[in-house]
Amino acid sequence: MPQQGEALIHLVGKAHDTENASNPEEYFQVNTELTKQVFDRFLQSEIRDFIFFSSVKAVADTVEGVLLEKQEPDPKTPYGQSKLKAEEYLLAQNLPEDKRLFILRPCMIHGPGNKGNLNMLYKLVEKGIPWPLAAFENRRSFLSIDNLCFFLNKIITSEKASSGIYNLADDDALSTNELIRIIANASGKKPRLWKINQSLIKNFAGIGDKIKLPLNSERLKKLTENYIVSNHKIKQEFSIENLPVSAKEGLTKTIESFKEK
Repeated sequence: MPQQGEALIHLVGKAHDTENASNPEEYFQVNTELTKQVFDRFLQSEIRDFIFFSSVKAVADTVEGVLLEKQEPDPKTPYGQSKLKAEEYLLAQNLPEDKRLFILRPCMIHGPGNKGNLNMLYKLVEKGIPWPLAAFENRRSFLSIDNLCFFLNKIITSEKASSGIYNLADDDALSTNELIRIIANASGKKPRLWKINQSLIKNFAGIGDKIKLPLNSERLKKLTENYIVSNHKIKQEFSIENLPVSAKEGLTKTIESFKEK
């Protein structure tokens, strides 16, 4: 690890497994123990800023209302718990006066080359397959890679930014139904939204847990839950009124990149 520089951005981590097939201990080995080692080396270096990418899942798996930084953490998964353990270690260390610690909690990050549920939704719309979960009314926050880089640039170039925990999200939360419309518009398709009974869908997802179908309970939760994240604290810290890219613009850019493959 370099001993000099302005910032060390710690991005290494084991991502959340929607199929629940990973050994829980692996999350703690990578997300917690590795972070401890990197931070200890940082304290011995001349680098000014340590920027740790945690996650909103270190706080809550389900959000009632809007997620704020002051909410008491209560993660339920090994992924979230391992991220929280890393946060607790960082905050417990004696930080020299000439160093700063930024714990960033991003919501779902997306951009060109994205993998995961957005790709699955894109393929579904592209093939003209109806969206069968339109009966679930939800709103969730996203974070475009452009806005993420904007936040990072603000942190690194600011001489007055305060150490602390900051949520990262786009300005607006969108429903999955709105997301389907954005994908359809970017793909030149007509959005097809089917409102199938919620109980029937949940029972089908339960079957998916047992026989490894594309739709299981974990994926259903991710696609239909409310998960609104406030970005007010970091915007206030840097006197930001509006982020450079809107949620719809960012998602459209990501979806359009899929067509190039």
